[in-house]
Amino acid sequence: MNMEAKEMNYNGTVMNGFLALFVNLVVLPALGVLSVLYIEPLELMIASVVILSLAFFIMLVGFFSQEPNEARVMVFFGKYRGTFTETGFYWVNPFMDKKKLSLRARNLDAEPIKVNDKIGNPILIGLVLVWKLKDTYKAMFEIDAQTMANKNGVATVAGRMSAFEAFVRVQSDAALRQVAGEYAYDDNDQNVDELTLRGGGEEINDQLEKRLNERLAMAGMEIVEARINYLAYAPEIAAVMLRRQQASAIITAREKIVEGAVSMVKMALDKLSADGVVELDEEKKAAMVSNLLVVLCADEPAQPVINSGTLNH
Repeated sequence: MNMEAKEMNYNGTVMNGFLALFVNLVVLPALGVLSVLYIEPLELMIASVVILSLAFFIMLVGFFSQEPNEARVMVFFGKYRGTFTETGFYWVNPFMDKKKLSLRARNLDAEPIKVNDKIGNPILIGLVLVWKLKDTYKAMFEIDAQTMANKNGVATVAGRMSAFEAFVRVQSDAALRQVAGEYAYDDNDQNVDELTLRGGGEEINDQLEKRLNERLAMAGMEIVEARINYLAYAPEIAAVMLRRQQASAIITAREKIVEGAVSMVKMALDKLSADGVVELDEEKKAAMVSNLLVVLCADEPAQPVINSGTLNH
């Protein structure tokens, strides 16, 4: 029978911790005293005291307290018995291995990595994401995180969560490289409708979140939010790309200046003609247009030249 194991609630015996504490600290010692006083013969009395003493110390192992957004994966001699998520103070079978996990959301700020975008430009890209455990069974038994979490032979909740974080870090690196390789850094003034890393915004973040969830589903982890928080050209091409962007900005600005200058020259000629200020032949119109365009499009203030002649000659 091939059935996929899944997370399930722990349905074993669970006792209120305070009730179990009363039994352990009051009832068992009382039974021990009664054994000494009333049980005959001596061998039976000694056996009763030894058994009650063993029960007293064994019961101490079964106590645990649990806060909100924490869970205990219950394992009985290697067999998964379920996940306990109730909050409070409880007692369970002392021979049950209670592996503590945190279900709280955790941040991961990944350092920028160097990748090639869709057109081959080397870029630096980093991300920040929020993740949490969704399936405790997969997290504990589908990936080899417990071995990484062992410290001096004892695995702690901090060690387990650090191991999970290391797994998320590696997968986020792979997903980030995959997404970055599918899009260009920017449109390069070619296809302005194409989705790019710099202009994609939420769409790129959604793609990144989707790829991460696909990779982490096997480990029982869920990405709550993923965002690109660093994006730049790699140092070896940053200066060249900056000059390209500056040139593009200058060209765009010049286009606007020329468009405005032509409009102003046309308005000036039409106004002079409509008001009858002066009559200009085609040659003088051309000269006037040339002078006005030089004045309006120049980077520096124009130097005035006094015309001592007359427009009528």
